[in-house]
Amino acid sequence: MATRTAYDSGLERFNRTNKIVNIMFNLIFIILALLCVIPVIVVLSISLSSENSIRETGYHLLPVAFSGEAYAYIVNQGSMILRALGVSVLVTLVGTVLGVLLTTSMGYVISRPTYKLKGFLTWVVFIPMVFNGGLVSSYFINSNLLGLKDSVWALILPLAVSSFNVIICKTFFKTTIPDGLIESAEIDGASQLRIFFSIILPISLPVIATIGLFLCFAYWNDWFQSMLYIDNQNLYSLQALLNSLMSNVDALAKNAASMGVSYAVLVATMPKESARMAVAILIVLPVAFAYPFFQKYFISGLTVGAVKG
Repeated sequence: MATRTAYDSGLERFNRTNKIVNIMFNLIFIILALLCVIPVIVVLSISLSSENSIRETGYHLLPVAFSGEAYAYIVNQGSMILRALGVSVLVTLVGTVLGVLLTTSMGYVISRPTYKLKGFLTWVVFIPMVFNGGLVSSYFINSNLLGLKDSVWALILPLAVSSFNVIICKTFFKTTIPDGLIESAEIDGASQLRIFFSIILPISLPVIATIGLFLCFAYWNDWFQSMLYIDNQNLYSLQALLNSLMSNVDALAKNAASMGVSYAVLVATMPKESARMAVAILIVLPVAFAYPFFQKYFISGLTVGAVKG
């Protein structure tokens, strides 16, 4: 017992940091936190600033001339914004659930040492991480072969499975799930599907939350799939609508001189920069509110495999 106590006390010196190092670490973390928070504050400030003040004085941490015209402009586009918001929410929810199911099932399959096609499927997962088939081939397959053009599935299926996420799941299952647990379930007569859904998934919440968070961010922030596969504006996601809306506003502003006088005045007074930032704030808020629910499991996923005392 005395030897154990002496051993523990000897290890404590490796976990200690003096006050100067603690202060340095705190300053570093404060600076990193400010680098993440200040841009969001600037975007919020721009969205609450008048267009004239932005044109005259540029960007500021706090609004020089407060104005809610950007948000009023968004409210006037309410039906279009709400429709795009609904598409984004639908794509994010369905895509995240489907992506987690496909990714974890494939990661579990190739993590089992007794599976005969383990080596082949591992190469199938690994090769796309190194070599990409290209945009033309993927567009041809998704549009012509699978017929996903102008379909919500065109926004979901191409992003559902990522080789990187599959490798994360494979590593987690291989290092965390003991073979004896699966063998005992097989002896009791459980099928592989029963083992996966009743045993593996309930004890794999950290990796499920981590993959779910990655997929949620990828779906919510995606606009490229809409640009490629969607021509029907009723199927635009919120990010694609933002891109289209700002492109149209810029085009109108550049061609204001060739329009009628009243229409040119309307375009000249239309909030452009502040409206862009206001929509960006609307896009950021749902993710910011969703992250705290994932945080506990996300941190657990990052610390899996760490040495515990």
